[in-house]
Amino acid sequence: MPLVIGVVGLGGLGEGLTKVLLNNGAEVIGVDSDLDVLSRVHHRLGGPQLGLATELIDLKRADLVIEALPEDFHDKKTVLQLLVEQCAPGTVFLTTTSTLSVAKLAIASGAPDRVVGLRYSIPPPYGHHASLITTSMASSEAVHLARQAIRLAGTEIVSLGGRPVEAATALLYACVNRTMNLADEGYATVEDLDNAMKLGCGLKFGPLHLLDLIGLDTVRSALLRLHEITGSDSYIPSPLLDRMVGEGLLGRKTGRGFHRYDDRGEIVPPPRNRAGNGEPREIRKAGVVGAGLMGRGIAEILIVAGVPTTLIARTEEKAAEAADRIRSSLTRLVQKGRMSEQDRQDVLARLTVATSPAALGDADIVIEAVAEDMSVKRGVLQGIDAALKPGAIIATTTSSLSVTDCANVTSRPSDVIGLHFFNPAPVMKLVEIVRTEHTADDVHATAHALVKWLRKTAVDCTDRVGFIVNHVLFPYLNDAIRMLARTDVTVEEIDTAIVTAFHHPMGPFTLLDTIGLDVSLAILETLSAASPTGEPAPAEELRLLVAAGHLGTKTGSGFRLGNKGK
Repeated sequence: MPLVIGVVGLGGLGEGLTKVLLNNGAEVIGVDSDLDVLSRVHHRLGGPQLGLATELIDLKRADLVIEALPEDFHDKKTVLQLLVEQCAPGTVFLTTTSTLSVAKLAIASGAPDRVVGLRYSIPPPYGHHASLITTSMASSEAVHLARQAIRLAGTEIVSLGGRPVEAATALLYACVNRTMNLADEGYATVEDLDNAMKLGCGLKFGPLHLLDLIGLDTVRSALLRLHEITGSDSYIPSPLLDRMVGEGLLGRKTGRGFHRYDDRGEIVPPPRNRAGNGEPREIRKAGVVGAGLMGRGIAEILIVAGVPTTLIARTEEKAAEAADRIRSSLTRLVQKGRMSEQDRQDVLARLTVATSPAALGDADIVIEAVAEDMSVKRGVLQGIDAALKPGAIIATTTSSLSVTDCANVTSRPSDVIGLHFFNPAPVMKLVEIVRTEHTADDVHATAHALVKWLRKTAVDCTDRVGFIVNHVLFPYLNDAIRMLARTDVTVEEIDTAIVTAFHHPMGPFTLLDTIGLDVSLAILETLSAASPTGEPAPAEELRLLVAAGHLGTKTGSGFRLGNKGK
């Protein structure tokens, strides 16, 4: 006989669990007090193995019941107590709490021997890992049945421990809260915010999409709980979240949250004119000023896309080195079968290197990619401006300086725009397009057309320090460092929990080492200086490591790396 499993609460997690359990042969009884929710689940999942009800008494014949309610201790306790009263004496109960104490809930239920915790970070069918949280009171029979049900749900039990997962959840929920605040300010669209974080950080889901999958009410309850525990303002729910929950816009489970969802639960993309009202200018030739990693990468993607490009370096030696690096990069593409030898030769024929901005006279757009130092950029931008013909566009790749300030040092502020590429430019798909109050519509439209030509994804930002990705990412990295000082979780545990539970490509400390601790410190200082509150003030541990010369991968020592040379 198949297991009969009850699911109480058919929100994002409850519906997801119901779906995977049904797919794997279980009989499921889903319970929710909201008739609209029951109707939606019936439409999406209905079949002979699914029963739906509004009362807990209908779970009397269930072998195991999964409580999948939002993160509120009183509500979970009340439902668990009622389940213990109304279900058969041997029924086992799984609580899906992400921040509450399983032991406390088990005791409050009245049947601590039959309560086990199941902690998902991303609900099924999108998330495939969970932690099984047992207590010393749980019987071996209860744990065995819980494991059997989890296998039926297609879930891999990972031994992360309660505290690392709680720490990872706290970090990510503060991060998504910041993203919601950007949406509330109207800084960028929901789609651009999600695309920026997804592509800029290599995430499986954009933060607002992830909120929709988990359920806005669930996340709001967890944020309130985290604020109660920590007192940190990072966990005060965004006013936008409060409004949306109040209006019943709870995410995928209700068909509308930050995104709209069709009857199958798939995102409905909104129609819009990405490039605004302007008509793009023609781009026949381009220039890049700066022969470092970013400059070389941008020059490479331009010539690969078919745009004749002049790369300007400070010296003949730097120019020759840049050309050699680009040539080697294209040779690797040939060796990997991604480009023919003839194509490589044709692409290289479109590259010119020089040392004087005077070589840019016939360029239709020039991309500045020099050091993040306004005194350096000022001279470079003025040199570009003097060399360019009327109507040519200047783009700056700054990631932390004001694009408006960059525009104002030129004689053509309406022709200046920000194009923030991500390293390495040939690989990373994201470009943040930053327009100022001076930027002409046709310049904005040209930037979008060029990014599309380069087969990248553009997101629109207005001019502010950090734009989207750095504004959200670096406070999250800073929070991770600060967490080390106030908890007993380790660097390795947090990194593992973030990667395993939330499908990130790397944990915050590995990412810090990869970016460079000195670079991370500089960005945090810039963000802090631009903030009215002075936050995020760089963590003291970060300052100490940088002062001691432990800068991450480039020095062989950092948060995750050992001593130099190892």
